[in-house]
Amino acid sequence: MNEYRPSPFNRSGAIAGAPGEVARNKVLRNTYWLLALSLIPTVLGAAVGLYTGINTVMGASPGLSAIVFLVGAFGMMFAIEKNKNNSLGVVLLLAFTFFMGIMLSRLLGFVMGMSNGSQLVMTAFGGTAIVFGTMATLASTIKRDLSGMQKFLFIGAVVILVAALANIFLQLPALMLTISVLAIVIFSAFMLVDLQRVVNGGETNYVSATLAIYLDVYNVFSNLLMLLGIFGGNRE
Repeated sequence: MNEYRPSPFNRSGAIAGAPGEVARNKVLRNTYWLLALSLIPTVLGAAVGLYTGINTVMGASPGLSAIVFLVGAFGMMFAIEKNKNNSLGVVLLLAFTFFMGIMLSRLLGFVMGMSNGSQLVMTAFGGTAIVFGTMATLASTIKRDLSGMQKFLFIGAVVILVAALANIFLQLPALMLTISVLAIVIFSAFMLVDLQRVVNGGETNYVSATLAIYLDVYNVFSNLLMLLGIFGGNRE
């Protein structure tokens, strides 16, 4: 990921010219618009997964579902990055969010099977919105460059992924809870770093920026929903 952070000052100590500021604001604005737009195919994908029974199939074959998820997600992310400078990148990003919605349908089916399932989903959505708003505010106010955190957060994300794959076979409730809590913390921090990179001009491509922030939001939401389903769910 691009960790370059241009200085707001030129060599004489003067504030950099307006064109850089305009370009930075444009990337930030386009990122927020595309991020909001990406929620639509995510919801549609989740609906397709729920109403076609795909979520039930995934629940019956968790190992196969994990393989499909990894191959599909990483394959599409690679394709998005390869086409981030043209309109195909936007199309692929929206297709990716649709795919992620389908993958989310398994968890949604589990939670919606509870008597208070709808309330839990809305609570998770509200909690995620609060996290996003907080991180966006901090990204705009913290002066220190946080890009150095990326490598440590990346290591944490890899550990979480490996632990989650292992738990498909181990089925340890304590490990599942630990993974969800750590995922919320790590991806909230990722969200802060990714947002600050856009705010400071370190990310100049809004497709790449949207992809990174979308993954942060997606992981915070899904793991928060998992915890709410475990601790606050009422089975009918």
